[in-house]
Amino acid sequence: MAEPAKSTPINLFSQKREETVDDVTRALPHAVGPEKSLLSTMLQDPQEYIGKAIEERLTAAHFYLPNHSTLFGFLTELFEAGHQVELVSLVQRLLDRGLLEKCGGPGYLTELYTYAPSPGHFHHHLQHVKDKFILRSIIRSSNEAVAMAYEAPDEVPELLDSVERSILAIRESAEVAQAATMKQTVEEVFRNFQMLISKEKAALGLSTGFEVLDKKSGGLKPGEMFVVAARPSMGKTSFMMNIVENVCLDQGKACMVFSCEMSSVQLVQRLLFARAKFAVSKLSRGYTPVKQDIMRVQNAVKEIIDSKLFIDDTAGISINELRAKARRKKRDEDIQFIAIDYLQLLKSRTKQAENSREREIAEISGGIKALAKELNIPILILAQLNRGPEGRTGKSLGIPRMSDLRESGAIEQDADLVGLLYRSKYYAENDEERAALEGKAELVLAKNRNGETGGIPLTFVEELMRFETGPPAEEPE
Repeated sequence: MAEPAKSTPINLFSQKREETVDDVTRALPHAVGPEKSLLSTMLQDPQEYIGKAIEERLTAAHFYLPNHSTLFGFLTELFEAGHQVELVSLVQRLLDRGLLEKCGGPGYLTELYTYAPSPGHFHHHLQHVKDKFILRSIIRSSNEAVAMAYEAPDEVPELLDSVERSILAIRESAEVAQAATMKQTVEEVFRNFQMLISKEKAALGLSTGFEVLDKKSGGLKPGEMFVVAARPSMGKTSFMMNIVENVCLDQGKACMVFSCEMSSVQLVQRLLFARAKFAVSKLSRGYTPVKQDIMRVQNAVKEIIDSKLFIDDTAGISINELRAKARRKKRDEDIQFIAIDYLQLLKSRTKQAENSREREIAEISGGIKALAKELNIPILILAQLNRGPEGRTGKSLGIPRMSDLRESGAIEQDADLVGLLYRSKYYAENDEERAALEGKAELVLAKNRNGETGGIPLTFVEELMRFETGPPAEEPE
């Protein structure tokens, strides 16, 4: 009797995945006809259409066929060098450079030249070519993301940031910014000049609400990083929220606040009562609000509800998470200003930052500056000072310096503006001196990449947690 056939054990891990037809034969998205149309039109009228293609940021990478890509690259090279572009000399130049066969040979060039599409279809065909390039870019980025996900499974936050950046880069490369004409540029400069003369606009960027600061800095300009640093209890958060109030409520701009220390409820409470100019601390002392108090608070409530203020109070947020959230808010709500409280509470989860606090701070600081440039908006970030001010004596006691910034090297380098905030009252030695310094504050503009530095006198209204421009008013004797 024959023995039953032995079954062969199946090793699941050694089985090769059966490739589908799509895996082998499916080509990347392309539009060969429109590519030929573009090149034909450029060959027939090079001065007009090669220039238009360059203006529309068409590059050799947009072409799917290698011979089309090589030919376009050579055409733009000739155009930018000011050489004549016509078929006979073009063939000779390609032959001299050893590129003729790479462009398909003389026969293919003749075919392109006689393809003769209607020039009126140029922009329509150009959009076809761009759209296919975008689809190919998405596929390549997705494939790279898949590969990185397998190769670097431990670097999840960095991978997520990298994938998001690559997708956003595709969008940015697809958008063609129309350059302003000289007339438009000069008119804008002259309008700013007129407003500065008439004192209608002390700042060319977003106004901070502090007149002297605006004059020195020119306002909060797109792409700039403004660091406001101080010792604890100096009012950093209050100063930040005063600027947020001015930008968001007074100027009507969409703002995003990242608060690593205080909850959104605490921040909104500060903003609400500072806006209403109502000292909520009086309630604990038995004060009963009058009708005017209630009305001011109600008006402030309505203003804040109607504003485009967004607060994220995620504790221990990483720089990559922050950037991802900021990008989405810029895309969805077109935010014009970001405030962050505060730098040393942010995290960087790269392996390089694990064993070096200075490296971590450098990555965070560089990431904030890069985000400001990427989104083209100003970013205000608070930072903590070390104990240097307390260690000084005499008239220098408490006065901060830029070197007091914790892990200051990268922050000093990345920041466009550095303001050091302090209140003399904090260092008073007795009640009499403390009373004399009541409300006195100063922001020392220690770095200003595009303007003057120096001290900016301020008044701190403690019961309202609010800073105001200028020194405290002298009380009559």
